[in-house]
Amino acid sequence: MSTLDDDLANLATEASNPRYAELDRMSVAEIAAAMNEADATVPGAVNRALPQIVPAIEAASERMSRGGRLVYVGAGTPGRIAVVDASECPPTFSTPPELVFAIMAGGASAIVTPTEGAEDDADAGSAAIDEAGIGPLDTVIGIASSGRTPYVIAAIDRARALGALTVGLSCNVDTALSAAAEFPIEVAVGPEVLTGSTRLKAGTAQKLVLNMFSTIVMVQQGKTYGSFMVDLKPTNHKLRDRAVRMVAEIAGVPRDEAEATLEGNDYDVKTSVLVLARGLSQAEAEARLAVAGGRLRPAMEGA
Repeated sequence: MSTLDDDLANLATEASNPRYAELDRMSVAEIAAAMNEADATVPGAVNRALPQIVPAIEAASERMSRGGRLVYVGAGTPGRIAVVDASECPPTFSTPPELVFAIMAGGASAIVTPTEGAEDDADAGSAAIDEAGIGPLDTVIGIASSGRTPYVIAAIDRARALGALTVGLSCNVDTALSAAAEFPIEVAVGPEVLTGSTRLKAGTAQKLVLNMFSTIVMVQQGKTYGSFMVDLKPTNHKLRDRAVRMVAEIAGVPRDEAEATLEGNDYDVKTSVLVLARGLSQAEAEARLAVAGGRLRPAMEGA
């Protein structure tokens, strides 16, 4: 076997767990219970990695506050998880699609049509960073369950050479990805129920960590008021109803008054809150938000 194969054979995420040696003999109920039991260990693994996660998010938030972007890089399942997380930012926080986005090994078609061999193309990983115009204000998060995916490591190497903040998220310890990144994050989830199927515990861990990154970075950018996503785009009935409920609760007014104000303000939540809570005109509310850098909290608390 090659050195690369030896590396894979020694990974915890590739190991078999004797607990599941009779998986094909188990009943549906037994398998479901076993998977649920295994999944329950993932939050604990993420918790143990918080000392690595927190400083990485703080650094990423600081760079975004100076105009940087948050960029995910992955292959296979990690890439698809990254695409999902990034794609939720525009509707949730009204961010432009280019502020948080994912680079997928094999391109957009690989999201739905597996092109797993793309993960071994290191040159393509490096080139993708150049194509994205990565620079010193950007944060690039490489995601690889194994921590040794050539495409991802090459992307992180190139991003770091260009001065970007680099994060390596893996589910093993002492990985090549960790060595390449400025901020290594290792969420050690151990063997999978289905040996080597890292779309399971490893995938869940990655989703939890990326949830933290995108959400906390946006909170730090003033995209929320308390726990309310006041920058959401109300593009459908559900989101318009959520906007009405937010405005009513924050401003302390009846639902019908909140709805009428939103309709008059093109469903801008923050402007509507200021109109109702501070007795401002729409123009005055917009001006106060501009002074506050678009952040509702200081706009509400300002004189």
